[in-house]
Amino acid sequence: MSLNYSQLGFKCGIEIHQQLETKKLFCNCPSIVRDDKADISIKRRLRVVRGETGAVDQAAAYEKSKEMEFLYEACSSSACLVELDEEPPHNPNQEALMIALEISLLLNATIVDEIQFMRKTVIDGSNVSGFQRTALIAEDGYIETSKGRVNISTICLEEEAAKKIDTKKDYAKYRLDRLGIALIEMATAPDVKDPEHAKEVSEKLGMVLRSTGKVKRGLGTIRQDVNVSIKKGARTEIKGFQDLKSIPKVVTYEIERQLNDIKKGKKIESSVRKAESDFTTSYLRPMPGADRMYPETDVMTIRVTKELLDSIELSELFEEKAKKLTNFKLDTEIVNMMVKQGKEDYYIGLFKKFKNLKPSFIVDIFSSIRNVLEKDFKVKDIEDNQIEEALGLVNDNKIPKNNINDALADIVKGKFEIGKYKGASDKDLEKEIQKIIDEKPGLNPGGYMGLIMGKFKGKVDGKLAMEILNKLLKG
Repeated sequence: MSLNYSQLGFKCGIEIHQQLETKKLFCNCPSIVRDDKADISIKRRLRVVRGETGAVDQAAAYEKSKEMEFLYEACSSSACLVELDEEPPHNPNQEALMIALEISLLLNATIVDEIQFMRKTVIDGSNVSGFQRTALIAEDGYIETSKGRVNISTICLEEEAAKKIDTKKDYAKYRLDRLGIALIEMATAPDVKDPEHAKEVSEKLGMVLRSTGKVKRGLGTIRQDVNVSIKKGARTEIKGFQDLKSIPKVVTYEIERQLNDIKKGKKIESSVRKAESDFTTSYLRPMPGADRMYPETDVMTIRVTKELLDSIELSELFEEKAKKLTNFKLDTEIVNMMVKQGKEDYYIGLFKKFKNLKPSFIVDIFSSIRNVLEKDFKVKDIEDNQIEEALGLVNDNKIPKNNINDALADIVKGKFEIGKYKGASDKDLEKEIQKIIDEKPGLNPGGYMGLIMGKFKGKVDGKLAMEILNKLLKG
């Protein structure tokens, strides 16, 4: 089905939840998700409380109606009395706060004057206390995309939920190792134009986060929620995307679902739905509202001063780092790899050092040569400076390019001898090539090159040999 999203009144916003690479937000426990045997086990039931408005949140009431019992397991090395809700929260993690402020500045947001943590009612069992602590850090940020500016409505700092490991009809089991990990949440305005644009916005926000080098990487450390709606439909929050590639398909299927219900005359209720593996969505719960929020009285407010903001050193964004490499004629994929590794300046130094070698050749050697030699060495045994030494030999025409693997192997062994790689002079090379042509007349250039390289056992530069061969064949 081909859809005109503008005519449909399509509205879409993205929420990104990213774990920070620091200790937990309200205690000194490490942010490690463990799989070893638990040495802590507790059992709880949760109740609903009224929010700041005096009303009960409908999503919380829905979860309470299930009358679930919750079992919690944890390792004492990565969870403490704070996670068990047996001890008040400690002061907020200062490092996590500084990371959240830096990300806010990178997203061009206006930081609040005073940070106050709130309690967000959550009684699905993912928080032992029955609420999640969250604080507004900044508002009104933005990013630029291929389809225009996308505004960032809010940026929050909050604690991660526990990890569900089992669920049955009347109980659910959670691990507490993940509970309390510092998490930054960013929510865009409904400025996303279509499903593909939703993917682009998610990628762009992820790029900003990774540019800091201060966020966790790997499966489960970042999550995307997508809010969508159309005319006569209802706002739907979709959770559980497997990867960014699935976003366009899931969003498209959700719009088609709403369109089909509208045609059938069904009233569409605002809700939270789960993205399934076949790109459809399934009902989870009603959409939560403002009734679930109320102030956190155990955590002091934090005044954001000019001195505090001036102390933040902003990280360079990946896209800015990539611009440094535009003059070296490298594939986009290679540039992205170098930037993600944080080695763009290192490679630029190599390009300037080895001016006789193409940048693409240098990058290819660094990315592949360890795997080429893995039969003889452990990857960690090959140092970057040893690879540089081998590249220098090629750059200075002391060894042919095709001998770099063998030369590096000898360098790592400490047995490199230049005489082993000494090739023929240009004059001798031309003489031998003419001899091969005279002995085997009528071959094509490829056939001659095979004989030439076999004769010299790789000790000549293939490009030079081809130039001489072509000259003699024309001559």
